[in-house]
Amino acid sequence: MGNSGGNGRKLTADRREVRPSRTAQARPRKAAVRKTAPAKRKSGNIFVRFIAATVGLIWKLIWGVTWRLGATVAMLLFLASAYYYMVMPPLGDLLDARARGSVTMTDSSGNVFAWRGETFGGIITADTVSPYLKNAIIATEDRRFYSHLGVSPRGIAGAIRSNMQSGRSAFSGAGGSTITQQVAKLLCLGVPFDPDEWSSEAAYEADCRRGTIWRKIKELPFAFALEASFSKDEILTIYMNRAFLGAGARGFEAASQRYFGRSANEVGPAEGAMLAGLLVAPSTFAPTRNLARAQARANVVIGLMHEQGYLTEYELAEARSYPATLSSSAEAQRGIAFADWLMQSGPAFLTRDTTEDVMMRTTFDPRIQTAIEEAVTHVFDTRVRDGSEAEVAVVVMSPDGAVRGMVGGRSASVGGFNRATQAMRQTGSAFKPFLYAAALENGFEPFDIVEDAPLTITTPGSGAWSPRNYDNEFRGFVTMTEALARSLNTPAVRISEAMGRERVREVANQFGLHSDLAEGPALALGASEANLLEMTAAYAGILSGGNVVRPYGIEQLRLLQESAPLFEARAGVGESVISERSAQVLTWMMTQVVTDGTGGRARLNDREVAGKTGTTQASRDAWFIGYTADYVAGVWMGYDDNSPLQGVTGGGLPAEIWREAMERVHNGVPARPLPMIVPERPVLEAPQTAPAPDAQPFSGQNIGNTLEDTIRGVLGSIFGGN
Repeated sequence: MGNSGGNGRKLTADRREVRPSRTAQARPRKAAVRKTAPAKRKSGNIFVRFIAATVGLIWKLIWGVTWRLGATVAMLLFLASAYYYMVMPPLGDLLDARARGSVTMTDSSGNVFAWRGETFGGIITADTVSPYLKNAIIATEDRRFYSHLGVSPRGIAGAIRSNMQSGRSAFSGAGGSTITQQVAKLLCLGVPFDPDEWSSEAAYEADCRRGTIWRKIKELPFAFALEASFSKDEILTIYMNRAFLGAGARGFEAASQRYFGRSANEVGPAEGAMLAGLLVAPSTFAPTRNLARAQARANVVIGLMHEQGYLTEYELAEARSYPATLSSSAEAQRGIAFADWLMQSGPAFLTRDTTEDVMMRTTFDPRIQTAIEEAVTHVFDTRVRDGSEAEVAVVVMSPDGAVRGMVGGRSASVGGFNRATQAMRQTGSAFKPFLYAAALENGFEPFDIVEDAPLTITTPGSGAWSPRNYDNEFRGFVTMTEALARSLNTPAVRISEAMGRERVREVANQFGLHSDLAEGPALALGASEANLLEMTAAYAGILSGGNVVRPYGIEQLRLLQESAPLFEARAGVGESVISERSAQVLTWMMTQVVTDGTGGRARLNDREVAGKTGTTQASRDAWFIGYTADYVAGVWMGYDDNSPLQGVTGGGLPAEIWREAMERVHNGVPARPLPMIVPERPVLEAPQTAPAPDAQPFSGQNIGNTLEDTIRGVLGSIFGGN
């Protein structure tokens, strides 16, 4: 290139030394401006800068605490889950862990009629159980069971929202627990029942079911451990075998057998829905308590099953058109009082305290039970005023003491007060047959004469006591048979005092009346207490020939899995109390109570009846106990608070209930004569001398003064009195 100034310098050299242009110089300044711009804003808005710094600091603190706390909780949860996983028992040990066993009772024909304790029907699995039942459980309890990991946050959130909308606290009411969490609760988080720590198994389980926040927290690692230890179907198997389903049924197999008489492997949609519906509240929705309510709950479950695709339209319509019903044995619920009595009277280690599953074969007869229940209902519906709170008890047994039926009150309930066995009441004149049994055994005869006249006995420390008859009238000289038939009191006291009260007390005790008998002269009038079962068995002793009869209801006890019995009983007849002749004569005397005396309303048209009425002071208790050749039955009526009955005596409503019951009991039973001896009536010889012209002729109703004075003198020396 040429020179511009002739100085010979190259333009290129000059350009290297040229300072940067203004544009080039401006770039660094521009960059500097960009670097310092924030500083200008920072210095220009200190308040915003303070807020931003504060928020940032708080966020850093929250984040730091949160992730550290979360990491700590996760670590603790992992360690707790790992611990539960390591100590988790095998599946087989978790299916039936009841601390107590059960008692299954069969009647005289071998059919099951009652259960007591918690019955475990046997192991069922999710693979073998009816798919309808399995789907019903999933639909109603945990629809996402097969997809979650043991805990459902969505379910918990929904439960909290539902509780708060209902006005409850967040964790009261619905819990949102999955089936896995419910299994954790059923297993009590792995804590076994300790009888030394808990007063009862019920108290232990109540603590396991508490819905506290801490309990919910502890359920989480256990639920995760369950999910890690078992498959979903195995967890469901544990649930189906351990869930309590009302009426003492533990597990779906026991519940299905109890309510429907069939295995849980065989139930249909309606039955499966009813069983699954019990889970929310077993006692409330038990079909044995209220079938209509159980069916309404099952209908809700059927709807859930259809919504979730477990039932077709046809199955839905069929299940709703034909709801589940109880089996005949479950529906009848016969023998509640009878079963309760056996649980209390049987050996404790095989009944109320058993740790095994026991099979009990009993003497119970459903036909007879139905007969006496119908008789009670009929009389109360037709003869007792509406609203009456009077109670009743009835016992029917065979002559050997085998109890066939029992009513413990007008409203039967499991574990309720059984008036046939637990109510100790004064027996009144129903006690008199044992007084006359002692008299016959001591040489008295049915036609011996005894005086029915005013009598006063002075007892040291008690003062004077004067018995009176029910109608406040006296009949003069009567036979022992007439005195018993008309239930006269003063003759009974005279006989008792003549023999000695100790002899009367001894005979009554030997016949099975073991309660403390009265010490004073009122012993002869039934001032002592006894229960209906004892009294009925004592009358059975007279029928059996004068032997002691012990009432029994258990024929055999065995363990569920064993065939050999642990206990057997065949008869309750024991040693002799009075001679067979005395017993058979007394039976004839008691037939006169029904044919000509106070027990006329108990008469049966087609067979002989022997019995005795009893009414206590102020009519607080009314009794009729009697027997035919085949059965002995006792009836008691009264108020639980010992209030007087209004116009009721033993010869009234109790005798009518007895007759109504025995007519039904003997339906189809051939009539047989009573084992009795009819005594010969003695003939009173007339005087050999001719009577005076003004003397009155002798008759049974008109005894001459001389003869009367003679008899009074003889009897006075024997019985005392005026």
